[in-house]
Amino acid sequence: MVAEADLQTVDMLLNMGPQHPSTHGVFRIVLTIDGERIVDAEPHIGYLHRGTEKLCERENYRQIITLFDRLDYVANFNNELVFVMAAEKLMGLEVPERAQFIRVILAELNRISSHMLFYGAFGTDIGVLATPFMYGFRERERIQQLFEAVTGARMMHSYFRVGGVADDLPDGFTAHTRALLDELKRGVQECDRLLTYNEIFLERTVNVGAITGEEAIDFGVSGPVLRASGVPMDVRVAEPYLVYDRFDYEIPLGKNGDCWDRFWVRIEEMRQSIAIVEQALAMMPEGPFQAPVAKFGFVRPPRGDTYARAENPRGDFGVYLVSQGENTPYRVKIRGPSFCNLMALKRMTVGHYIADAVVILGSLDIVLGEVDR
Repeated sequence: MVAEADLQTVDMLLNMGPQHPSTHGVFRIVLTIDGERIVDAEPHIGYLHRGTEKLCERENYRQIITLFDRLDYVANFNNELVFVMAAEKLMGLEVPERAQFIRVILAELNRISSHMLFYGAFGTDIGVLATPFMYGFRERERIQQLFEAVTGARMMHSYFRVGGVADDLPDGFTAHTRALLDELKRGVQECDRLLTYNEIFLERTVNVGAITGEEAIDFGVSGPVLRASGVPMDVRVAEPYLVYDRFDYEIPLGKNGDCWDRFWVRIEEMRQSIAIVEQALAMMPEGPFQAPVAKFGFVRPPRGDTYARAENPRGDFGVYLVSQGENTPYRVKIRGPSFCNLMALKRMTVGHYIADAVVILGSLDIVLGEVDR
């Protein structure tokens, strides 16, 4: 006869990562499971730490832009933007309008490119395998080719400068970009039709990893993850920067804050980014693309401190900058949206199945270069 004690079960620890295709980088999460159910989740970060903030203390303002390219390495323009905005704010520098429009166009195209990468990876996390990757990377490649034509690099652009941009747009940029936008409209529509209302996709994402707006705010969540929970917070609207207050666009909002809403918000954001770029192309003035500041990167903001923020593809990206009047900062502190969004991972994961952990983590769209930095 089997004793009752022999029939008791114990929780099991399941190690996911740091080398795992569904963690999207060197990220580790230790799951405590009861059968197939997750009862606890403990994230572990730091495997990719490179000391970016400390490195900023020994490089001049021009050189630091290359470090921001490598933080969130699929949103390079968006990262460069916030750092140069912080320096410009401290200097009281007025950026030429043409440069501001160029920045908007490239930042919004970078948002689409980043969301297309999310689309492909998330489809694979769900189990759809190669097709979403093919769709997403087809559109992303078109954008990367345009970026290469503008900056000479596909990813690590180092194109934004304190006071403007490194160079004016190449000949034929407007016509090329308008043709690209027509292709992107069709591409987003095809991506939407492939996954959004697919029956299996809905089964894997609806009511999975749901989090309320109040909880999201408490965890410091921002970006598409926050707006998927119904909170209409977008830095482009709440604290307009560059020329965003001149454009007509909407902020997509979810209702349930689950994995499906987080996916849907990003699909709709791509459509809104296309609309912003169309308006920016029509409104962009001629004129200088760079304010008259020191060349070769030897910018010297006055003594003081400031904070700048912008809407990164993953959320509220901020830079706190302290200057002592030298050509290198005294301190640079980064507020990364991926790092903050990870704070809610345990709350989203506990109570779901093991297979759901992959989907929930994928719906956050983290980039470990920014998390660990």
